[in-house]
Amino acid sequence: MMAASVEHYTLERPTFDKPVKLLIVVAPYYKDIADQLIAGARAEIEACDGTHDLIEVPGALEVPTAIGIAERMSNFDGYVALGCIIRGETTHYDTVCNDSSRALSLLGLQGLCIGNGILTVENMLQAEARAQAAGQNKGGGAAAAALHLIALSRKWGAARKGVGFVPARDEYQIAADSKGPKNA
Repeated sequence: MMAASVEHYTLERPTFDKPVKLLIVVAPYYKDIADQLIAGARAEIEACDGTHDLIEVPGALEVPTAIGIAERMSNFDGYVALGCIIRGETTHYDTVCNDSSRALSLLGLQGLCIGNGILTVENMLQAEARAQAAGQNKGGGAAAAALHLIALSRKWGAARKGVGFVPARDEYQIAADSKGPKNA
């Protein structure tokens, strides 16, 4: 059975008290597929009243690196990784699929809010079915994933403020204060 014929549950679109800004990072090797993925991602971000920037990188392996650079040097709330890898005749397909996915996962485990919309398919027909906004809309799905993670980050990030250990410089002062006045 094809995935397109299976009914899937979709989470409700998150809402935000303050605007969100995402970076869409796309590897446009297959330009028509990339354009469809971008259109789906843009529509989903805009449906949440979010804004976005778009950058292109040479290939799927560069997508995680670009996201890592943007996280260190910019101010995005989240990221949408887009591209398409079609199986060829060599093991290069496996390397690119596994390494790009693993790198995105590692960035996510560091706390980045990333939606992975890099398609890994056998042929162009599968890519087209997954990329089309009127079809499986994997670009929109990747943006939705990033938006949901941003919503969770904001929900839990606010609760964490002020919780934790007393900074070391304050511990010494607290210890000194608890002993009473010196030379008393």
